[in-house]
Amino acid sequence: MTSKDREVLTGDHYWDGDTACAEGGLAAGCKFFGGYPITPSTEIAERMAERLPEVGGVFIQMEDELASMNSILGASWAGAKSMSCTSGPGFSLMMENLGLGIMLETPTVLVNVQRGGPSTGLPTLVGQQDMMQAKWGSHGDYEIIAICPTSPQECFDYTILAFNLSEKYRTPVLIMTDEAVGHMTERVKIPSPDQIKLVNRKLTTVPPEEYLPYKPDDDLVPPMAIAGTGYRYHVTGLTHNEKGYPETTNIKTQDTLVRRLMDKIRKNADDILRWEEFGTEDCDVLLISYGISARIAMSAQRLAREEGSKVGLMKLITVWPFPEKRVRELAESVKTILVPEINMGQIVREVERVVAGRAEVVSIPHAGGHVHPPDEIPRFIREALK
Repeated sequence: MTSKDREVLTGDHYWDGDTACAEGGLAAGCKFFGGYPITPSTEIAERMAERLPEVGGVFIQMEDELASMNSILGASWAGAKSMSCTSGPGFSLMMENLGLGIMLETPTVLVNVQRGGPSTGLPTLVGQQDMMQAKWGSHGDYEIIAICPTSPQECFDYTILAFNLSEKYRTPVLIMTDEAVGHMTERVKIPSPDQIKLVNRKLTTVPPEEYLPYKPDDDLVPPMAIAGTGYRYHVTGLTHNEKGYPETTNIKTQDTLVRRLMDKIRKNADDILRWEEFGTEDCDVLLISYGISARIAMSAQRLAREEGSKVGLMKLITVWPFPEKRVRELAESVKTILVPEINMGQIVREVERVVAGRAEVVSIPHAGGHVHPPDEIPRFIREALK
């Protein structure tokens, strides 16, 4: 079997979510992984350490999470699809360089297998407490794409999606999974390579002397040039013009740059946003959830329907950007929106902001360590239906 044959392990497998993330990255064409081991994401790094050499890629264990994030940015500018993983404290350490990647418009993928926090918290137990950090964790104004899988199959599928979005919009993309999804083992069906749609970054077609590394096309995304191919450009986290040259006292350049960085996500939201709905066509009570919590909510929604109650579920796939328009539409026709999540109330605040009083919004919080007990969400549903 050649390395090319082993790039995509076509067929049915029993993998945990972490392994599926790694294989999704390989199927998407990832050729560089720079990471530092941290529970409960280490299995992704271990899988990549084993598999990347088989497909002609490079795995490097960096000295820490700061270096890990920097390494995948550099690898991307050198032309490789790149990836890292982390959790909790490591995610915090990566925030500065995540902002650098956004400013440099660098396509790359970062997986955060969330655990209970704060600080060292619960290294081996589930949490969803980094969701607002994903949006606001780095400094300055920016938009981020963050995807939440609910199963090992989705870990595979959505890692490919994350790479495609990062390449298309020239930006880091986050996969915000969690310990429960990362460590559960289920059937994962891997299609043949010709069934996997891949997106590759736009490369410039102009000669080197005409190239402007930050001059956008109509979609607001600038074509890239790969380091070492004869193009000269300046890459900096400082406020820069279309040539890439710093203009740190030019307020107009700052306004133009920041607005474009945000608008290339906001104005393409219809292409980026993804969610699934169950029983929302006639519901009185709506559950909105993501990750492992959405899986628990799905069981509660099905049970309620079996009992004759009109309960729906909106399962968020892309949490950032947030699907404001659809949530607002659903809020017009329901009495109560319940938001179960394994934190003390994060995405529920975004739901409240968007709903703006159109319906009652109720948090179903959880401090972490395990998923919601089987009777907890049904109890909230029954209370909302009174």
